[in-house]
Amino acid sequence: MDTPQWPQLPTDSWTDTRETFHMWTQIVGKIQMVGTPLVNHWWNVSFDITARGLGTRLIPYHGRGFDMEFDFIDQQLVLRCSDGGRVTVALEPKTVADFFAETLDALKQLGVGAEIIPAPNEVEPAIPFAEDTEHKSYDGEAMRTFWTQLVQINRVFELHRAWFVGKASPVQLFWGSLDLSVTRYSGRGAPPHTGSVPNCAPFVMEEAESRENAAAGFWAGGTEGMFYAYCYPTPDGYADATIKPEGAHWDSDLGEFVMPYEVVRTAKDPDATLMAFLDSTYAAAADLGKWDRKMLEENPDRLDKYIRAEREELKEHPF
Repeated sequence: MDTPQWPQLPTDSWTDTRETFHMWTQIVGKIQMVGTPLVNHWWNVSFDITARGLGTRLIPYHGRGFDMEFDFIDQQLVLRCSDGGRVTVALEPKTVADFFAETLDALKQLGVGAEIIPAPNEVEPAIPFAEDTEHKSYDGEAMRTFWTQLVQINRVFELHRAWFVGKASPVQLFWGSLDLSVTRYSGRGAPPHTGSVPNCAPFVMEEAESRENAAAGFWAGGTEGMFYAYCYPTPDGYADATIKPEGAHWDSDLGEFVMPYEVVRTAKDPDATLMAFLDSTYAAAADLGKWDRKMLEENPDRLDKYIRAEREELKEHPF
C-alpha cells in the first residue's frame, strides 16, 4: 500500500521539471567541483541528502567556506558563507539561463568567484547554460515528493553500507546522471573503462571506474523510478545470478539488474524488499568476483552488542 514514507511519483508527471532541475544541479555541482580537490571516483562533486533537500559539502574559498543547498521545504537554493553571508535563489518556473545568471549573481553577492565549463555533461544535446531557454519548468510539489523518496532510499542505502567495512562510497547523488548511489570496492584495481557517455570526457569514467566495485542506486526512470545494481568489471555468470526480490531482473540493454520503485513502494515491508535487492546483487558480484568477503564484511548489529555491554558495565559501576 502507498504510504507517505514511500510516496508515488509517476515519472511522466514531472518530466519537464526533472529535466530543468537536472540542469540546475549541474550548475551547482560544477561550482562545487571547481572549488574542491578531486577525491577518488569524483566523490567531491556529489550532493548529500539533507533534512531540507540536497546539499553540497563545505567549499573552501580564500580562507572562508561556503555551501549550497536545494531547499525543497522553502523552495530556495540557499547559499551560505562561513562569515555569515546568506543569499537565496527562488526555486520556481524559470529558464536554465535565468537560474544560471541568478546563481552567479548570488555568488557575487557573497564575494565568491567560480569559473566553470558552462555547459552540461552526460546529456544530449548539451545546451550551454546561458543559452538554455528550453528547460523552464518547475513543480515544487513534485520536487518535494522526489526528495521524500530520496530520504527513505538514503536511509536504507546507509544501512546497506554500514556492515561493509572495506572501502565504500558515501551515499550520494551525482548530478551528471541525477541518480542516488552507493558503491563498494573489493580492494583490487580494474581494467581501463572503455565505454562512452554523452558529452563526457573519457577520463571522467576512467576515474569513476578505476577500481573493482559493486554499485547500486536509484534514478527517475521506468514508470515511477528504478533501482539498479551493477559491478565493474562484470564477472562471468553475473547476469544469470539469482536475485531477490521477485520483480527484480537483468536488463540486457543497460547491462544491469533493475527493480521498479513500485515493487518497494507496494511491498508489505519496503525496507526489507529494497535490502534484499541490495544484498543479493552485491553477493552475486562479490561471490562471482571472488572478493574476500570475510575481510570486507562485519556484523551489522555490532553496535547493539557494544551498547548492551556498556549498559551492563554501568549496572556494575554506576556513577
